Amino acid sequence: MTLRIVRYAAAALALAFAAAAAAQNAGDAARGTRVFQACAACHSLEPGRNMTGPSLAGVWGRKAGSLESFGRYSAALRKSGIVWNERALDAWIANPEKAVPGNLMSFAGLPDARARADLVAFLRAASEGKAPAPRSAALPDLKKAPAEATVTAMRHCGDSYFVTTGSGATLPFWEFNLRFKTDSSPNGPAPGKPVLVGQGMQGDRAQVVFSAPEEISSFIRKGC
Repeated sequence: MTLRIVRYAAAALALAFAAAAAAQNAGDAARGTRVFQACAACHSLEPGRNMTGPSLAGVWGRKAGSLESFGRYSAALRKSGIVWNERALDAWIANPEKAVPGNLMSFAGLPDARARADLVAFLRAASEGKAPAPRSAALPDLKKAPAEATVTAMRHCGDSYFVTTGSGATLPFWEFNLRFKTDSSPNGPAPGKPVLVGQGMQGDRAQVVFSAPEEISSFIRKGC
């Protein structure tokens, strides 16, 4: 009888230690909300809003590389067969390249196991509607750009672009310092009305954002 009691006590103690360890390792979704801020530059939690990376809305239980609205997955991720659960997300966040060699996510990984657990807990809670998903910072609405940022004409001469804006100013740029982009989202420019957006440095670099790629070559004329 004494031996049986000792065995029961040992088993109970082992279960208590296991429960304590599980509680210690369990992630905290509230803390995970703060950890997610490091992800928010590339991922949103809004359905259908893809950024550099795919939307993470409903990511829990989703097959990797399967979000139909996102077309920039690597072949490695599409073929991985991974389903995003606690173990898979933890391994991916710890070291994406190790988890799926050859993937395209430019993220070195999060070595802090507690922070990963918190982030995974938050992603699960957000997917299941148990935690409010923070809204990503909205991009500016280029359809509302002021006249001084609206491009009315562009001329290329030698190694220079001359950009005329709606305010009547013509700004010169070295061709290497002027980038062309497209934005077909609801916040993108109206068709035929590209927008000049600054790009820092000393004011000598900028980008012209078009609504569609076919506008770029048709909008620029040659002339010195």
